[in-house]
Amino acid sequence: MYSVLQNIHSYFAYLVLFALLVGAFSAFFGYSGNRPFQDRDRKVALIGLIASHIQLVLGLILYFVSPLGAPNLSGATMKDSDSRLYALEHPLINILAIVLITIGYSRAKRLKIDRKRFSSIFVMYGLGLILILSRIPWGAWFD
Repeated sequence: MYSVLQNIHSYFAYLVLFALLVGAFSAFFGYSGNRPFQDRDRKVALIGLIASHIQLVLGLILYFVSPLGAPNLSGATMKDSDSRLYALEHPLINILAIVLITIGYSRAKRLKIDRKRFSSIFVMYGLGLILILSRIPWGAWFD
């Protein structure tokens, strides 16, 4: 069960990264092109939001069943960079990233000015994407 969940979490990450990238670039081009915010733009951003939330749920489940997650938290974990990445840095930074993504989408829904809507999505999705990319365990992806 653990290895299946770990593989799903790892492969789904590609979809999340792609969806966030598409959402951020779509918002950037909408902002720079000064075009109206349309339902299509909302749906593109929503796909990134939903994908990131699904990934969060998978990651939280994995965090509590994985020997590298919550069961591994100790003083010794903090001294080992790989253990610290899996037990602390990866989950916390990715939760923060998803909070930013959620704020960006929610804010864009409430705003009335199209450029501000695009700006909200671009900035928050971009920051979320940067945070996610900073804490991906790249060594595990390419082993």
